[in-house]
Amino acid sequence: MRMYDLIMKKRNGGNLSQEEIEYMIAEYTAGRIPDYQMSAMMMAIYFQGMSAQETTALTMAMAHSGDMMDLSDIEGVKVDKHSTGGVGDKTSIALTPMVAACGVKIAKMSGRGLGHTGGTIDKLESFEGFTTGITAGHFVRQVNEIGVSIMGQTADIAPADKKLYALRDVTATVDNMSLIASSIMSKKLASGADAIVLDVKTGSGAFMKSEKDSFALAKEMVTLGNMAGRKTIAVVSDMDQPLGRAVGNALEVEEAIATLRGEGPEDFTKLCMTLGTYMLIAGGVSSDEKDAEKRLQRVIEDGSALKKLAEFVQAQGGDAKAVYDTTLLPKASVIEEIVSVQSGYIEKIDCDEIGICSLILGGGRETKESEIDLSVGLILNKKVGDHVASGEPLAVIYANDRAKLTAAKERFLKAYHFADKPVQRAQLIRGIVRE
Repeated sequence: MRMYDLIMKKRNGGNLSQEEIEYMIAEYTAGRIPDYQMSAMMMAIYFQGMSAQETTALTMAMAHSGDMMDLSDIEGVKVDKHSTGGVGDKTSIALTPMVAACGVKIAKMSGRGLGHTGGTIDKLESFEGFTTGITAGHFVRQVNEIGVSIMGQTADIAPADKKLYALRDVTATVDNMSLIASSIMSKKLASGADAIVLDVKTGSGAFMKSEKDSFALAKEMVTLGNMAGRKTIAVVSDMDQPLGRAVGNALEVEEAIATLRGEGPEDFTKLCMTLGTYMLIAGGVSSDEKDAEKRLQRVIEDGSALKKLAEFVQAQGGDAKAVYDTTLLPKASVIEEIVSVQSGYIEKIDCDEIGICSLILGGGRETKESEIDLSVGLILNKKVGDHVASGEPLAVIYANDRAKLTAAKERFLKAYHFADKPVQRAQLIRGIVRE
């Protein structure tokens, strides 16, 4: 078998067999297929597409390219959740303790964020001492004991995907539906959960900008998960504006804590409730949406979800006192209001631009080596559909550097667009994909 022949086959519109795909991924991971040949293959796939069978074979080959987590020592159904990412997406921090408090086992692997804000791991490190660098044994034991653990993704989980994604990133072949779906799902399948709930974002702050593409990606990933024997459900949700009101690591943690107290923003609370509902159903704890919602509401009202977050933080070395006293979280030295320069109804927010404001402040990383300032960010006072008067605060900005604050402020004001007449608010949950 030669890589040259496989490239030509795909270039000419042919379908690669499972054997051919397994050969290609194994040889590339081992370093026996050069980057220039794999680049040619990625471009051929980009233009010719992949069949459902090819996409499944690619996903499984990448999943099996490294370690497959064995979670059989964890009692009960293990459920994982994955988001395609967006601005202000702190969902895992509130959602996982809610679901765990309802009796579903959460065994989750997360990574650090590249871009406007940190990933889940970065945000959790707002709790002093918190670590995701735990052993597999600790991970399994913790899930059995308290129902939830989040572990840092190891280099041995789907190494083929890591290598392939780096190549796609520099060869303009990232945005192919099959390649995106197989990249996400290979890591999820290798992580060992029995059921997966996906949060697929759509809109200006999402990877998929159009609703049509977001649903197509959701369907592709759900199909891949179900074909691999994992119960998979996708929720398509709005990302045309930041989720909740907080953007920035410690600020987002604080908002997640407020949500567990029953005091969170309406949109963020709704998303947590929706995703949590399908996680309870996938985990076999609830048989229908109504029962699941009741259970989730109960653990918020009786404080057991907040208590579960404290248990989780403490189990992974963090300062659990900060769950009950958020003044212990990292704090910025400069806090200022950003006031509106005009009156009207907020028609549109350039979601990615708000994310870039956080990045300018130091809340994200431009390279893997960048250090994150956990204390900086923004709290939005006004969102799409809200009326604002000139001189009224649009947001509060948190910074540790005056020059960065000024630059972020200027950019922020350009991200807001106004209308003279009332504006209809976008629907948060766009749909559910089960098969």
